[in-house]
Amino acid sequence: MAKKTKAATAAALEPAATPRLLEHYLQTVRPHLAKALGHTNPHAIPRLEKVVISMGVGAAVTEKKFMDEAIGALAQIAGQKPIATLSKAAVSGFKLRENLPIGCKVTLRGNRMYEFFDRLVSVALPRVRDFRGLSATAFDGHGNYSLGLSEQMVFPEVNPDRYTRPQGMNITFVTSARSDDECRELLVAMGLPLKKQGGGDAAA
Repeated sequence: MAKKTKAATAAALEPAATPRLLEHYLQTVRPHLAKALGHTNPHAIPRLEKVVISMGVGAAVTEKKFMDEAIGALAQIAGQKPIATLSKAAVSGFKLRENLPIGCKVTLRGNRMYEFFDRLVSVALPRVRDFRGLSATAFDGHGNYSLGLSEQMVFPEVNPDRYTRPQGMNITFVTSARSDDECRELLVAMGLPLKKQGGGDAAA
């Protein structure tokens, strides 16, 4: 009975309609990538596999409420319950004990992944002060890309009256791309505003 209840809850939380960014990928981005990258095998065309959002909450070492606030804000941003990340070693100088909660993260797949990507590009990034585009070099050499945001308030779903302390986050896009160049082609086609490699404005 418990398993059925959990499955029903998960189904209710999962967005029912196909996200518009997924439709954009299937109808526009995939054909573009196949032509631009010369892939005839549809399984070789790069795709977004998951998005990992993480928050480091060093202040939680002395104030547990900061961890609770970070988890609450991340849950609102992602639409999914985060998990706490624990310290791997004790550092006496920072009053840090082993296995102490010092951060949180959430991994998005499927519809939630596409809906988050859409909100990030369409709503959150334009709210970043003096935004001129994202770094064009923040790839890991394996076809994945990471970016950092200095505060959670760029997401309008976060209530500024409830979360008054700025909390940064790291967002990693994990793709099936075989190289950083393929990953760049995918993310730009999906609408991620990367700066031109020469240092100019964001790529179209």
